Amino acid sequence: MRILLDIDGVMVPAKSWKSVEKLEDGFACFNITAATLLQKIISETGATIVLTTSHKSLYSIVEWKNIFSRRGVYANFDKLADNGLRLSRKDEILSWLKKNNSNEKFVILDDDTSLNDLPIEVKSKLVLTSPYIGLNIEKADFAIKILQGQ
Repeated sequence: MRILLDIDGVMVPAKSWKSVEKLEDGFACFNITAATLLQKIISETGATIVLTTSHKSLYSIVEWKNIFSRRGVYANFDKLADNGLRLSRKDEILSWLKKNNSNEKFVILDDDTSLNDLPIEVKSKLVLTSPYIGLNIEKADFAIKILQGQ
């Protein structure tokens, strides 16, 4: 099982009136509720995180694992390939699915409304968050249902 995870608008809600708080590692502090709920999804499903965020190339997998664990999220990690071709998020995800086992259960956690244009069979795995709220209990429960095949 895989969680294709964006960070901005999912783990770090957008607040244009306030600068993003960073931890000592230099990366943004996650919303506590979002971090707790992401850990709940992982604990209940055993899913691996696949980073889709535009930040994905800033750190190695080991560094990402440390960044998330400092924020209370413990998981195995992977990430989409560097986006040298400047593909849209939608095309990056479709490319990843084509290269990987698309029969494996997955969910996409993102706030990018352009993902509504995904093919219907992929869009049915999309949990679209509000960029101002991020991951909430309703969205987390929906993600768990998708991963559990309900």
